[in-house]
Amino acid sequence: MGKFNNREVKIMSITLAVWGLFLFISGIVMKTTTKPIVQTKYTLNIEKRKIAETQAKTNEIKIKDIEIEVNNPISVDVKDYLLEVENLSEETIKSLKLDTSLVNINEAGTYQYRITYKKKIYIGNVIVKEKKLPEVTFTLKTIKLKTNDAISSNPRSFINETISDDVYNNITLDISKVDTSVQGDYVYYIIYNGITYQGNVEGRDPGPTIITPSDNDDNNGENNNNNNNNNTITCPEDAKEENGTCVCNNLFKTYDPETKTCK
Repeated sequence: MGKFNNREVKIMSITLAVWGLFLFISGIVMKTTTKPIVQTKYTLNIEKRKIAETQAKTNEIKIKDIEIEVNNPISVDVKDYLLEVENLSEETIKSLKLDTSLVNINEAGTYQYRITYKKKIYIGNVIVKEKKLPEVTFTLKTIKLKTNDAISSNPRSFINETISDDVYNNITLDISKVDTSVQGDYVYYIIYNGITYQGNVEGRDPGPTIITPSDNDDNNGENNNNNNNNNTITCPEDAKEENGTCVCNNLFKTYDPETKTCK
């Protein structure tokens, strides 16, 4: 191989220097141009993901259980069945379909309702509770009857206190153990709001008919007989004489002097 002369050496040196400078400048340009592109792309991906998460949370449907009392109307507004309704868009709310057809508001129990959104079904509960009754206590009467007298079926006849219609309509009277055809002592029951009260019934055979003698015993003849007839009181079998008048054996009946019967 021959030696290079000075001119050839200079040309080769210049060529190598220019090539090195080109490579150096290319490296700097590539470094400065690619770095911002990577950062911008990463930033856009983060922002898109945050927007997607926010939209998902905004349109997330959450439902709740509903409680009502027996015979109270149930809401038909779907918003009343949603949690965090403020996070839902108006468009989403308008697309919700509420179905409460399985709920029986006339009977206590737990029933299901449904909300449909874009073919997805959300199921919640409607709890129908018994109506809360007034808190009261009773004192009961001792009922005194004569044999074969009818016994009342009205609970108010057995309770000393005055009771409201709400209380009256929720009272159960049990007189099944009372036999008015046989003389004896019996018990009856008043049941209210899960509490049972016990009262007594006293059944007695009727006494004899009482005839009051005439006050004019020293009179003789027909006048004396007339006076005796005028002062004699004959009561019907279901009544007794007290202080010159008839009083019905059944405390719930009143003696009618015109018809001479207890009504």
